[in-house]
Amino acid sequence: MTAIAPEAVLLLVVWGTLVALDLVSVPQAMISRPLVAGTVAGWLAGDVEAGLRVGALLELFALDVLPIGAVRYPDFGPAAVAGAALAAGAPWELGLGLSVGLALVLAVLGGWSLKQVRRWNARAIQRRAAALAAGESGAIRVLQYGGIARDAARGALLTGFGLLLAWALSRGVQLDRRTAVGLTLVAVGTALSAAAAGAVRSAGRGARLRWLAAGVAAGTLLAVLR
Repeated sequence: MTAIAPEAVLLLVVWGTLVALDLVSVPQAMISRPLVAGTVAGWLAGDVEAGLRVGALLELFALDVLPIGAVRYPDFGPAAVAGAALAAGAPWELGLGLSVGLALVLAVLGGWSLKQVRRWNARAIQRRAAALAAGESGAIRVLQYGGIARDAARGALLTGFGLLLAWALSRGVQLDRRTAVGLTLVAVGTALSAAAAGAVRSAGRGARLRWLAAGVAAGTLLAVLR
């Protein structure tokens, strides 16, 4: 992790808050996808390529996640921001594994925080049940704005905590080259396995699975021929 200027840290927290909001609140413009979140965070941290690598690996983990309803799922947006900040400035083969590991832990923590926000929103609705039953538009606005504010606070706290952990890891954890490269290989292999498992599960059986197999075969052949 390179030394990041205070204004860049502030921008990273703002960006992490925005991508956290984008997941379920507003504007749902897909900026919460780890590939986007990580790449922009890498740019803000001064190493766009590091952010792209972290985001790409996290995207493989996230491909099988469908954030709908009350299903509990990881929040990869702020996690990608922190992971990209940790990876910035380090040789990719040495920093990628640890950065992705940090991001995965934060993504799980983000999923837990989403559950807490839902509980707080439910309590707020219960407190204004009578006003809602009476059709008061003001109560609806208060609940909407309050839900957005709670989600924004969640995203800011999660991003700030992730950046703090990234700073602590960059200062307190010194891995030898062999261990660091090993972590990177594990991260890449696990991401590919997760993406493959998700693709097979989503394809199901029948024609879609056959098309998936054909695509894998064609892609492998093109990679070998190159």
